[in-house]
Parts: sequence; C-alpha cells; structure tokens
Amino acid sequence: MELGIGLPTMIPGVPGEDLLASAVRAEELGFASLGVLDRLMYDGYEPLVTLAAAAGATRRIRLTTTILIAAYRADRSVLAKQLSSIDRLSGGRLVVGVAAGGRPDDFEACDTPYERRGRRLDDLLDGLRRTWSGGPDPLNPGPSRSDGGPPLLVGGHTPQAMRRAARFGVGWIAGGSSASSYGDLADRARQAWRDEGRTDRPRLVAIANVALGPDAAERAERFLLDYYGFLGWKAEIAVKGLITEPDQLREFVDGYRAVGCDELILFPCVSEPGQVDEIARVVLR
Repeated sequence: MELGIGLPTMIPGVPGEDLLASAVRAEELGFASLGVLDRLMYDGYEPLVTLAAAAGATRRIRLTTTILIAAYRADRSVLAKQLSSIDRLSGGRLVVGVAAGGRPDDFEACDTPYERRGRRLDDLLDGLRRTWSGGPDPLNPGPSRSDGGPPLLVGGHTPQAMRRAARFGVGWIAGGSSASSYGDLADRARQAWRDEGRTDRPRLVAIANVALGPDAAERAERFLLDYYGFLGWKAEIAVKGLITEPDQLREFVDGYRAVGCDELILFPCVSEPGQVDEIARVVLR
C-alpha cells in the first residue's frame, strides 16, 4: 500500500511558504502523493492553484485532488484546460479525484444548482473523457491527449457514486473510517466494477485525518469542528475519527493495508510543516 500526505490547505491562516515546504519535505521523505481538499466557501487555498504551485516545487511526487468538487465549476472547458495544464506542468503527475459534494453554499456561490449535482458531475466527467480522448466534442479547448488525460478517481458511498466510479474512473476514493467499514465499501466498489462489465480492478484510495505531537489533538479538534460545522452534531464524527497517537496511526495503516487499500493519504490537521516528519516517523518504515 502506498502512503500519501495531505497539504493543510483548509486550516485558516497557513502561510503559503509552509504549504510548499510541506510539499517539498513530503517528496524528500518518500511519500507517494500530495492530496488537497476542496471547499469554496471556507478560508482555505484553492486546490488547483495549490497543486500548480506544488508542481513547481517538486519533481517526482504525485499530485492528487482528494477530492475536487467538480460539479460546482460551471465551465467544463476551463476546468479541462486547468487540469491538463497542471498535468503538463508537473510532467504527468496529476491524479484527479472528484465527488458530487455535500455543501450547498459552495454551489450557491457559483450560481450552480445543488440539487442536480450528481447528474452534472456525470455530464462533466463524460465531457472530460471525450475532451482528452479526442472524441467529438465542440467544447474541446485544445489538442487531444494520446494518454487519455489524468487518471480519474471518483468518491462517494452511494450506489450512484459507485456506478459513477466504475463508469468513468480508474478507481474509487473514500474518507476515513474503520478498516472493516472501508473493506465493506471496497467490496461494493469491486462489485460495481463487475456490474459495469469491467475486467480490471479499481484502484482503492482513502484519506484520514491525523494530528501528532503535544497539543496537536486539541487544536485539530477545534479545526475539525469548525470545518465540518455545517453538518451540525455530525461534526463530532469527524473528531472521533481523528488519529492522534503513533500506535493508533500504525494500527490504522496496518488495517487499511489488510483490507486491500492501494493508497492511503494522511491529512495533517495542524499547520506546522514539521507534522510531515512526525507522520513519516510513524508510517514510513
């Protein structure tokens, strides 16, 4: 199982130089990928701009949107151009994780209907695939790509999301939960692949929240309660899923490896660049 690290783009007040320092250090330590979150109506960095900056600061590490709320972006041609540009700037290191999203305010800010976000995402992914494969597409913003474009991961737990992943993606991505729960969901993703008539296996990816070191847990809990405050009492679920002890993190990683996860991306919930080293000491053996 590969291990990635998330950039703390959604923690308010993180200096840009700290984000890039974290990206460079993650590559030096041997993490497989950098992840970024997406939320428009929150005090954080825009994920595609962040990955473009990280592309210039690094040379080998994959750059992954985990996930991009693509459906609120009104202009598919612009999005296709942005994604292709990051992929080319990075030498083909971009992986595009997408999901329908669950925050109405992000969609309202873009004058995009929240209620039809699933259908909109289907249309958008189909269009991106046609744009990159050279199929008939009047909105094609440039030359087609011989490689079919960046790999697509699709997130979500619903049957519709699983079907979407099997139809458009190379894999499926999910937020952190227990290893047994993730294993059950991964089985559903594999079944969706078979139902779609695919003979390959899905790449299984997951993300989890981590905060290690003195006072890190308390600060991370405050951040998570604020970030997931739109969920009301359910924000406590995110706090309960926070990993705060080295032994807990080792057990979590081992559990995901055992159920067949291909890549686990660990998101620091405190902002210091040194958090990358703290996590690496525990999980990179």
